[in-house]
Amino acid sequence: MTGEQEARGGFRAGLPVIDTHIGFRESGANEYDFITRQTKDRESKESFSFPAEYMFKGVPQDLPTDDPVEVTLREMDRHGITMGMVSVAGESGRRAVKQHPQRFIPQGSAVDPNDIMGTLRRMEAEFEEFGIRSVSSFAAGTFPQVALNAPQMYPIYAKCVELDIPIFACAGIPGPRLRAAVQHVELIDDVMFDFPDLVFVTRHGCEPWQDLAVKLMLKWPNLYYSTSAFAPKHYPKAIIDYANTRGADKIIYAGYFPAGLSLERIANEMPDVPFRDEVWPKFLSGNARRVLKLEG
Repeated sequence: MTGEQEARGGFRAGLPVIDTHIGFRESGANEYDFITRQTKDRESKESFSFPAEYMFKGVPQDLPTDDPVEVTLREMDRHGITMGMVSVAGESGRRAVKQHPQRFIPQGSAVDPNDIMGTLRRMEAEFEEFGIRSVSSFAAGTFPQVALNAPQMYPIYAKCVELDIPIFACAGIPGPRLRAAVQHVELIDDVMFDFPDLVFVTRHGCEPWQDLAVKLMLKWPNLYYSTSAFAPKHYPKAIIDYANTRGADKIIYAGYFPAGLSLERIANEMPDVPFRDEVWPKFLSGNARRVLKLEG
């Protein structure tokens, strides 16, 4: 950590932080059933409480569930997180964006290309009711799987352009033991070619194709990368190097609380990320504010 980088709770002192991947721990929620039903190995089906448990250590457990919104707010305050983007698919997300509009940014429910018309209607309804600023995609988690560049996704991308909102899409090898081909980074090239006005933000690392992700970000002005589901010490070197050279406007901070990472771990590791001084304000909030069209 440089002399100028005195951490406030582990993040860079004095800089606002927008977390573009944060959520809530619900009581009795079977949030991973849609993944587990697709896996075939016994460990995933019978042993894991979290589908990527073999990868993630120190997953937040035993969080109070009496008021999930307040729990997440306390963690955000503790670590200096100004705003968090949350899905309105669940009750806590809907309540959070209505009760705390200055702290929570509404993201639409995950898109389902196996229900195209249902997804389009839901996007419009959530846009009208909550003012959603984005939607999300987990191609490997669709059932049956639908690739990022499949025809079923095209009406969804078109609706994003129509509503003028970005899509945050998982790309790269998924953590759960599911097929990965539908999330190959090269598929994004087709999407950006056919939808030059679409703002596309990758989630969950793009590995092992992070170098290809950088190449595509250089090529496509509306393609971005967020750091969700990666502890800071594991940020890919190619992404750090890109942010420090030509990509300072393209890399967006995202955590993974409480799904897979604690904010404490992220905060403790963040000061050791070797971003240049001028990258930090953009990475921690500036790029998210611009992509999500937030005021201020």
